[in-house]
Amino acid sequence: MQLAVEGVAAGPAPVHALTPEVFPSLAAAEAPWRALETAPGVVMTPYQRFDWVAACAGILPAGARPCPVLLRDPAGRPQALLPLFVHREAGIRVGRVIGGRHANYHMPLFAGPEAMALAPDAYTAALRRAGARAGIDVIHLPDQPRLWNGLPNPLAQGSASPSDAYGLALEADPDAVLKRVLSGDARRKLRQKEKWLVAAHGPVAHRVAADQAEGEAILSAYLAQKAVRFAQAGIADPFADPAARAFLRDAHRAGALELHALRTEDGRILATFVGAVDATRFSGMLTSFDPDPSLARFSPGDLLLQALIRDQALRGRTAFDLGVGEARYKASVCDETIALVDAVIPVSLRGRAYGAVTEAGARLKRRIKRDPRLWALVGRVRKAMARSSA
Repeated sequence: MQLAVEGVAAGPAPVHALTPEVFPSLAAAEAPWRALETAPGVVMTPYQRFDWVAACAGILPAGARPCPVLLRDPAGRPQALLPLFVHREAGIRVGRVIGGRHANYHMPLFAGPEAMALAPDAYTAALRRAGARAGIDVIHLPDQPRLWNGLPNPLAQGSASPSDAYGLALEADPDAVLKRVLSGDARRKLRQKEKWLVAAHGPVAHRVAADQAEGEAILSAYLAQKAVRFAQAGIADPFADPAARAFLRDAHRAGALELHALRTEDGRILATFVGAVDATRFSGMLTSFDPDPSLARFSPGDLLLQALIRDQALRGRTAFDLGVGEARYKASVCDETIALVDAVIPVSLRGRAYGAVTEAGARLKRRIKRDPRLWALVGRVRKAMARSSA
């Protein structure tokens, strides 16, 4: 039997059929979500933890509604959960994973390796049925890792994302990790820069926010430092909205974010790092450094990054990544490229049209970002626009 939704045939049910359950809210999904999140063998990214998503739900677009989807096998056992929301865009009802550009990865929570081994068609068919029930035309799932924890992601079907992500496997000995990714010359230069920094500004320390007050101080420094950088680059500040700032504070209070800083003895914060975390992974979301030109020669951001890697290894985490997008500091310490895919699952005929346009746009964006001349031109245009609007 075929399932037809507004003219789109879903095709015959796969051998390992999955049954979708669509929840009307995050609260309705919380109990099975937390049970799946804490189950032995679960495979997930920190961006799909319930606490992270619940904090981020406060910045959904106006008119959007959450509709998390739980997929069960024929025995009723949960196999995957996708924290979707639906929002109308240019007349099309689009389903996306809560998190948007604040989340580096939009992968589901999978019950374990066996769930990830199910056929991609099983997930596609089940999500089409879920989309039809939720009134969705198309489900757009950008930045799907091809592999996660060494396992193929069944939803990574589609065009390559415009950018990849960058990661690093950790081990118990932090010195071994740093020696693996940084040359002896690079490590010597960082030690020398730290000596110069201490000579100029006194002792510095790596701090992890231990309470709400310290977290507020680090977030305030990040927001102020980054606002300057956004303005210089001609990029709209995504944290100018008070709701976006509240998201960071709420996620930190819930333990879904870790806040790190390089700080002088008198309390001046020279650099920050913010990451989404779970028991085994630190995933870098945000970073900033003091824009004072006199500090640039000390590379406070690089010093904090080295301290952060050391801290994560000593605390027993086994995976570390710096998220999506190309940057010098990522290439300097990461020895793994996390290939990403933009998955589009049409549910209706209108969804097919949206998918075709979206895939074409993603290919164009990837081409621009991979061409140094075109990407430099984008940067110049942004700066020119920033100057003209100042």
